[in-house]
Amino acid sequence: MAKILLIEDEAAIRRVLKKIISEENDAYELEEAEDGLAGIELIQKNDYDLVFCDIKMPKMDGVEVLEKVRKIKPEIPMVMISGHGDLDTAVNTMRLGAFDYISKPPDLNRLLNTVRNALDKKELVVENKRLKKKVSKSYEMIGESDEISHIKEIIEKVAATDARVLITGPNGTGKELVAHWLHEKSDRSKAPMIEVNCAAIPSELIESELFGHVKGSFTGANKDRAGKFEAANGGTIFLDEIGDMSLSAQAKVLRALQENRVSRVGSDKDIKVNVRVLAATNKDLKKEIAEGRFREDLYHRLAVILIKVPALNDRRDDIPLLVSHFCKKIAEEQGMPKKDFSKGAIKMLQEYDWTGNIRELRNVVERLLILGEKEVSENDVKLFASK
Repeated sequence: MAKILLIEDEAAIRRVLKKIISEENDAYELEEAEDGLAGIELIQKNDYDLVFCDIKMPKMDGVEVLEKVRKIKPEIPMVMISGHGDLDTAVNTMRLGAFDYISKPPDLNRLLNTVRNALDKKELVVENKRLKKKVSKSYEMIGESDEISHIKEIIEKVAATDARVLITGPNGTGKELVAHWLHEKSDRSKAPMIEVNCAAIPSELIESELFGHVKGSFTGANKDRAGKFEAANGGTIFLDEIGDMSLSAQAKVLRALQENRVSRVGSDKDIKVNVRVLAATNKDLKKEIAEGRFREDLYHRLAVILIKVPALNDRRDDIPLLVSHFCKKIAEEQGMPKKDFSKGAIKMLQEYDWTGNIRELRNVVERLLILGEKEVSENDVKLFASK
């Protein structure tokens, strides 16, 4: 049942709106506010699917109400009610985020169409949020150990800022999950997160990959091409395995961080970018600095916040949760029945030396689901989990 708020200082207009909307669907729940201030108080306390708001009102006008609602509950469609002399203002409210505007006296068909369209939009926004949460489960961080709880606490504090984060830890520990959580919990979550595996790109191409190039700048550059920094504009760029980046590319990344500008290979034109930088490495960057393979000034630019992801051997208490998570996920992906693991099997997995960390554990769980008995036993672990 849709809940609709009418913010209007003229009682006669409120009655007309209420009558038209109620006759369209008597299941709509309608509430009223006689001025903007009262309307904001109700919006802060309740959830509405649609708000009608007059433009000229005492205490707080409709434009102020719209601006406040866009900040506190931006998902609510706002339909502005305008008198003849308010049409220019009504059009301006569309630029500020209003869904539509209705002239006084309200036209029956236009009003009802607006109600239907606005409620459809609200439903779509809610569904998109639900789907986004569902997608986010792909990057869920599983674990309740002190080490993982500490990382989650840091993410909650840091995500909403634009602080750069350097994520360290051995291969297979889930550094990319930390990066995705930081992005999805940030104000940049609606913008793209662009991932770059610095170790997978040849050193002679890394600068072109990050910053783009202009036609003819090198052999094979047949047309202008934007780089990853431009693609991530407004969002986040995740530089994975940054310890493998060449020194020349490091110098350009440093400039991009200092000036929020990049230039394509072969061009002297600067391009302004607004990008949050997250980086990850399995290397000891302080050792790399000492041996001249990594720039110390870049390290200090990146490591505003440091997050160290522990090896699986250092968080064995999380293994039962991880096994359960992988069982469910793999069974769904491959259309196979989910299996239980015996207590003995779980204990053996907790005593295993996980040099490949989370990635290795997932592979072992998949192997045991395919090859093990209906309940995965200690014997299954002995047979199929050995290296």
